[in-house]
Amino acid sequence: MFKSERSGDLNGFLDAGSRLTGELEFEDTFRVDGAFTGKIRSPGDLVVGAEGSVEGEIHAGRVFVSGTVRGEIRAEKRLEISERGRVYADVITPALVIEEGAFLEGRCAMERAVTQGTVAAEEAQGKSAGEVGRSGNKPTLVRAPTGRATVP
Repeated sequence: MFKSERSGDLNGFLDAGSRLTGELEFEDTFRVDGAFTGKIRSPGDLVVGAEGSVEGEIHAGRVFVSGTVRGEIRAEKRLEISERGRVYADVITPALVIEEGAFLEGRCAMERAVTQGTVAAEEAQGKSAGEVGRSGNKPTLVRAPTGRATVP
């Protein structure tokens, strides 16, 4: 279903029927099919399986949800919610994919990745939010988020 861009190394697995509370850090890929409560931090991929649930704060490179997530999600590269996925969270990500039948409730902010110049530099020059991302009359090149979003 979800394919990792990284080396594919699975750093850990929380199996169905298991419960864990605390803080989790990992490098490549971690899969949750049990119940996790707390904070998750990783530059890698977090997979929440169909029977999995996470409650708390997630900050990861990519997040794939087929189970249930409650809290906050910051996916630096991408968030994907499968048709069975349920997300009750505030989300920040540059790319959001929501399959038909999936559920998302919460605030969503899509960051944009600037390939020429930076928004921060333009803001420092005193441009207003409506002007950020533009250089004179020429728009700054901005990578658009990929994927599709479907509302059930």
